[in-house]
Amino acid sequence: MNFYFYTLGCKVNQYESQMLSELLASAGHTTVTTPGEADAVIINSCTVTAESDRKTRQAVRRFKRTVGGPVVLLGCMPQAFPKDAEALLEADIVSGNATPEKLSELIEEYLKYGKRIVNVTPHVKGEKYTTPALCKFNERTRAFMKVQDGCDRYCTYCTIPKARGDIRSRALTDIEKEAENLAQNGFTEIVLVGINLTSYGKDNGLDICDAVKAAAKPEGIKRIRLGSLEPDHISDQTLEKLAAIPEFCPQFHLALQSGCDTTLKRMNRHYDTAFYRDLVNRIRAKFENPSITTDIMVGFAGETEEEFIESLAFYNEIGFARGHVFAYSKRAGTVAAALREQVSPQDKEIRAKLMGKAAEDNEKAFIKTQIGKTATVLFETYKDGVNEGYTENYTRVVLPSNENLSGKLIELTLTKEMLI
Repeated sequence: MNFYFYTLGCKVNQYESQMLSELLASAGHTTVTTPGEADAVIINSCTVTAESDRKTRQAVRRFKRTVGGPVVLLGCMPQAFPKDAEALLEADIVSGNATPEKLSELIEEYLKYGKRIVNVTPHVKGEKYTTPALCKFNERTRAFMKVQDGCDRYCTYCTIPKARGDIRSRALTDIEKEAENLAQNGFTEIVLVGINLTSYGKDNGLDICDAVKAAAKPEGIKRIRLGSLEPDHISDQTLEKLAAIPEFCPQFHLALQSGCDTTLKRMNRHYDTAFYRDLVNRIRAKFENPSITTDIMVGFAGETEEEFIESLAFYNEIGFARGHVFAYSKRAGTVAAALREQVSPQDKEIRAKLMGKAAEDNEKAFIKTQIGKTATVLFETYKDGVNEGYTENYTRVVLPSNENLSGKLIELTLTKEMLI
């Protein structure tokens, strides 16, 4: 049977879709690249925002109309909101993310009996990391590797602990084995990802630096990056350990969420702006030419105009290399959803545009600082005579050439023309 995967959300979901594709392949099925080739569609959902849920519902209904075979809904949305997922009658099979190994079995059952299946297994206390390993990855030069799952932060706006369960970490031997496999398949860079990545090892006495070292062990792996990081999990000892790993790339995606202490407290974030500022300064002192990237939210419940201005000023003060700006979205069952002082959609839109402009200006300013620096670029794509790749700190570089440099690491002195 030919399956088409439609994946919403984060890099963890992308990894898991690839893993599920491999599980289906081992059961005799094939993954195709367009819906038109598919006998069935698998929607791997995200539930981080209300907009994510809307996109999931829209996708289920659209594919039910356009694809003749069954529609499978799985991932975070049915895991967090099983009743809502069950109510989506266009989904022929509804599952979650706790038992990926059951997908083939559920599909075979549906094909045999033709009856709708709703089977969402809840996460339980003390469960272990069970995500099967990947044998290969669809990207050409950079692969994602999931090493951690679950979250215990309980930010007041977030449903992810409900969708993903408790913290659980992947064994170092499994990390090293998958890295070796990736190296043998020609990959030189790995991005470690997780739901709450910096909590890696909290359940087994290790830390994220141990995961980085394990992934960097194979000879062919030249670079290791980290996904999104919780600022208060990063100590001086963590920075020292990371700085001592030659393969570690100094790009730190530090989730900020707000640059206002009052708002951070309402969010139940575990740091304030003074801590965040100090951490950024310590990173910049410890690493050569690092980049600091972030996520920032506008219009959180109760955010006043003054608080937004404070957050905007802090964003500009830090000077981020890149920022993902998004508006707060109420999530059913969260503390923040019950707060009375909700910001209007109009104000959210205005604030998102202002913060987005700041992010754009800061990115341009950071790129200017890279002109004249010497950096090693891993080229990833080649199209119309132009190579594109990224430096150690994830600055995008373009280089016209008659030669396809994809997969090659090349040291360059960066010019303005390369950083367009």
